[in-house]
Amino acid sequence: MNQEKKTSWLLLTYKVPAEPSKFRVAIWRRIRSLGAVYLQNSICVLPTTTEHQRQFRMIQADIDRADGEAVIFETLALDAKQEERVVAYFKHDRDQDYEEFLDKCGDYKKEIEKEVKADHYTFAEVKENDEDLKKLKNWLERIKVLDFYGAPARATAEQRLAECEELLEAYANEVFEREQNAKGEPLEKPFPAKRTATKRPTAKKKPANEPKKGR
Repeated sequence: MNQEKKTSWLLLTYKVPAEPSKFRVAIWRRIRSLGAVYLQNSICVLPTTTEHQRQFRMIQADIDRADGEAVIFETLALDAKQEERVVAYFKHDRDQDYEEFLDKCGDYKKEIEKEVKADHYTFAEVKENDEDLKKLKNWLERIKVLDFYGAPARATAEQRLAECEELLEAYANEVFEREQNAKGEPLEKPFPAKRTATKRPTAKKKPANEPKKGR
């Protein structure tokens, strides 16, 4: 009888000294930055991968050096219902990231629309908005790296980024057209004028049969 393959998770449980609080916050931030979810205080999980094992072991070593305690387990959910519950935690966290991203996309679109409404078309704005778009792209990529189970808001985030790209392209094209019209289209290079050769006066030749003047 074939059994359905279950998802394997790495579970990290730890305890750190109450002081300094800065260290506790630093550990929490490192764990969250990996995309891990907390099942309870100081108990968190990640999908089992070689990289996640390495990251958890590094955190464990840092906790040990700070006179704390940390243990790493590899575990499975008891049944499909328990597994779905844990996966839902991951999707929920990523959806929150996507929602924040979507808010920033909305701000980006409003900024360009404001410039369009004000009839303000400059290359400086194109450059600034291009930099902001790159930041949005990088941000979305970072979220997707941690989206282990395909959160529902992912498709919407990707679509919204594409809309931002199209909006910037249209704005940049308009800036280009206006600059060209303001400066005038470059004229075709005129053909070089033909130089008229200046003829030097030449001495008139005497006819061969002209009689010589007498002395």
